[in-house]
Amino acid sequence: MQQTVTLEEITEANFEAVMEMELPEHQRDLLASNAYSIAQSKFYPDFIPRAIHHDGKLAGFLLYDRQADDEPGHYGIYRFMIDYPLQSKGIGRRAMELVLAEIKAQPDAKRITICYHSRNELAKTFYQSFGFQEVGPDESGEMIAEIILS
Repeated sequence: MQQTVTLEEITEANFEAVMEMELPEHQRDLLASNAYSIAQSKFYPDFIPRAIHHDGKLAGFLLYDRQADDEPGHYGIYRFMIDYPLQSKGIGRRAMELVLAEIKAQPDAKRITICYHSRNELAKTFYQSFGFQEVGPDESGEMIAEIILS
């Protein structure tokens, strides 16, 4: 059976459910909270939050920046999480395909970056499967990986 994954806007109807999603304890130090990310999107107009839905039900959250590091054409994916009970079911792969397509459709898109903890081998392998190449650690020690579009 084909599963349907969609990216939806954060609205009054879904923001509380998105904020309440949590990662298990062993993953919590790998990502900022959804509540923090939603708050950021309300104060930084270039931050785009998306609820990830699977077969019409909330399954995860992502946040990207349309002008990362104040660099036109640089899109940074700052948050990407799938609700723990739904991990390893292909939902994250499809959601990443969708967000990359959304970003690549922007006429100014030149580069897409994502960061992850250097000890997170699953994230490294996952992002590399989409073409992200590591470029080195950021100032906080997280690994930066990028896709160059032009």
